[in-house]
Amino acid sequence: MRQNLNVTNILLAFVLGVFAILAIVPFYQTLVVSLSTLGDKGSGQLFLWPRSLDFSSYRYLFSEGVVAGGMLISVIVTVAGTAVNMIVTTAGAYAISKKTLPGRNAILNGVIFTMFFSGGLIPYFLTLQNLHFQNNLLVMILPVAVNAFNLILMKNFFSTIPQALEESAKIDGANDISILIRVVVPVSLPILATITLFYAVDRWNEWWLAMLFINDPSYYPLQLVLRNAITNLSSLMTSATATQMAQGTTRIYADSVKSAIIIISALPILIIYPFIQRFFAQGLMLGSVKG
Repeated sequence: MRQNLNVTNILLAFVLGVFAILAIVPFYQTLVVSLSTLGDKGSGQLFLWPRSLDFSSYRYLFSEGVVAGGMLISVIVTVAGTAVNMIVTTAGAYAISKKTLPGRNAILNGVIFTMFFSGGLIPYFLTLQNLHFQNNLLVMILPVAVNAFNLILMKNFFSTIPQALEESAKIDGANDISILIRVVVPVSLPILATITLFYAVDRWNEWWLAMLFINDPSYYPLQLVLRNAITNLSSLMTSATATQMAQGTTRIYADSVKSAIIIISALPILIIYPFIQRFFAQGLMLGSVKG
């Protein structure tokens, strides 16, 4: 029996290892290409490593100032947007988790309804335009202040918290807001960390609303800068700045710049994830098993 378990564990480890490699290889290839030169392009070989580390693409991107500006906008939107997301979602989920809330079922059904139906893109655009969100960073924060799926996950988690904790706090004279902040939030760190990660990734990757409503390039988030750089790279690479950065026979080329932007845009989330990874699986599972 123990031998069968050992064989099973080995096979499982092998399969998971293969999937891990398949997930890592594309990112590694992107990193290698971002550090490659124009001379590597015609070699016809698989990029296992660059012939020589070349940071021309990164220097070029940051010398233009567009990436640095887009990164600053994305940081602002991510920090402010995630804070708004968590405040609204936490308060809403806590209220809906209470069976004594008047109209609870109607509110919950309304939240679920928004997951399947919407008014359409044109009414959505006209509504936000009439609310003066044009060229306003708040367009990437307030219209997406709550996600129905995340709200339901957090509501399910709150429903698992023993009522005795809240009842004891009420005996001590605490109101609902005090109970939420001092009792519920401290025991809900797994689901809070999980939902925070979900929202932070969404806000960091925001580009759609910016493309629709932001006309001023100085307000472009990093992901929109990435999109524009990829679609307009042929003209971008023929600019005077790119010509000035040519060094002998080594020049930056389009694929290297594209890869460099991808690395720059993905790196912050990759740095943050390990710090909350231990909460991730626990919070997701506990928030999904109880209605």
